[in-house]
Amino acid sequence: MLTELAIRDFAIVDHLELELAGGMTAITGETGAGKSILLGALGLCLGERADTGSVRHGAERADLSARFDIRQLPEARAWLEARELPADDCLLRRVVTAAGRSRAWINGQPATIADLKALGERLVEIHGQHAHQALLREETHLRLLDDFAGHREAVGEMAETFRAWQAARRRLKRLADDGDELAARRQLVRYQVEELDQLALAEGELKGLEEEQEELAHAEERLREAQFAAECCDNDEGGAVTLLTQAINRLSTLPGSDRGSLAESLAMLGEARIQVEEAARELNHFAAGTELDPERLAWVEERLGEVHRLARKHHVMPEELTERHRALQAELAGLEAGDQDLEVLSAEVDTLRERWKEQARRVGEARRQAARRFGKAVQEQLAFLAMGKARFEVEIETRETPAAEGLEALRFLISANPGQPPRPLARVASGGELSRISLAIQVVAARHSTIPSLVFDEVDVGVSGATAEIVGQLLRRLGEQGQVMTVTHLPQVAAQAHQHLHIEKQAERDTTLTRMALLDEAGRVGELARMLGGVNLSDRTLAHAREMLDASQRPHH
Repeated sequence: MLTELAIRDFAIVDHLELELAGGMTAITGETGAGKSILLGALGLCLGERADTGSVRHGAERADLSARFDIRQLPEARAWLEARELPADDCLLRRVVTAAGRSRAWINGQPATIADLKALGERLVEIHGQHAHQALLREETHLRLLDDFAGHREAVGEMAETFRAWQAARRRLKRLADDGDELAARRQLVRYQVEELDQLALAEGELKGLEEEQEELAHAEERLREAQFAAECCDNDEGGAVTLLTQAINRLSTLPGSDRGSLAESLAMLGEARIQVEEAARELNHFAAGTELDPERLAWVEERLGEVHRLARKHHVMPEELTERHRALQAELAGLEAGDQDLEVLSAEVDTLRERWKEQARRVGEARRQAARRFGKAVQEQLAFLAMGKARFEVEIETRETPAAEGLEALRFLISANPGQPPRPLARVASGGELSRISLAIQVVAARHSTIPSLVFDEVDVGVSGATAEIVGQLLRRLGEQGQVMTVTHLPQVAAQAHQHLHIEKQAERDTTLTRMALLDEAGRVGELARMLGGVNLSDRTLAHAREMLDASQRPHH
């Protein structure tokens, strides 16, 4: 159930926080006041597409969030738990920037818009004012019947089996049709694998070869420079050690008083001679350990050249060659198993076809049983909506061509007047009749929905008078089973609500803003009176509104 909706800088709303309850909530306001903004904000939280026009003029971004109580929604809780998200609560948040970028979060964790949509379908069901237009498309009828029957899982399994069957058929046809092409490919791949087998490049070997090549290629240079440095440090013809020794000896011959003032210098020269002698020993040790191996260097460079040649041939980087080798080996194994694959695939196609036929048979039987119940339920709602003489039927035909949705072609038929044969909904002439038929179908579908929060957006268009009051009663009964929010222009419908949310536009400092508030009893009477009589409210209109509200809040039987 939707418990909170927060809107900031969206359309013409600067800031709004709403707390919502169960039951039926009516949403009213003058035309253009922004009733659609509330549903638009909720829709964005549920993953609908956003655009730059969503952001209030002058603001940098729109920030929207919707909180749901999901304690009684095992499907939504399971969806969250499967993604390791907290499942005690459900907070959906959507931010849309003025530049058109959009971000989403679920329970504080970043999410994709597809995630919002997938979870939203388990939280809210929206019935739009143009739902009757969708009902004119016969592909909608089958989905509505399946929802009513409650066998969506079985239909989904049937569709999955059909897709697997068709995919196996396509693979089988490819294998059968492309025999010569596969043989040529097999020959090429076998040659490529053998070539890479001969190379036998081990995992990580390339890096070792490159490091060894670097070491061997510069060995002679390192040896030469180390020997030169050692000679500079210590040789009989003027090395650093010889020069330091001469300096120490010369200073040591000075009189005692002079040597005392130069004691620190003599000590430093002595330490320097020791350091230079140690450096000379280390350099000689390094030079003695450095080996020149031109044959090994030639072999390493030849192997690296072969690795790079084959990498160019296969259009990969040298370090990707071992992965390419594995991929070609896997492909060759698949190609060489081609004949066996044909037999296996053929058996798989037969198995999937028989499984789909059995699933389609069971679904078809369930649909025919549900069609009778659905037709009867819609007929009862039509009687409530002052169309008691209308006749509603669900016509089912069997297709010849298998499809993911089964073998049934479905359409709704209606006879609005006695003596007339039932005709498809698209041929119903009266807009008012079509609105009532659409509402009856939506109410029946909603009653069997597992979604506790239902939104009806001006589904009462085209009805009035006593029928409007009945529409309100129907929506109120739905609300008593969970939560219903309905946008309406009819006072007869609004009066039936458990809560009444009023929306109005206000001009403030050269800007227009939308304000929303839950009405108390006096506020409800005033709003119903406005809906009944316009701007100038008479005592009679207010009394009528009070009477309408009092009557609607009494229990209905």
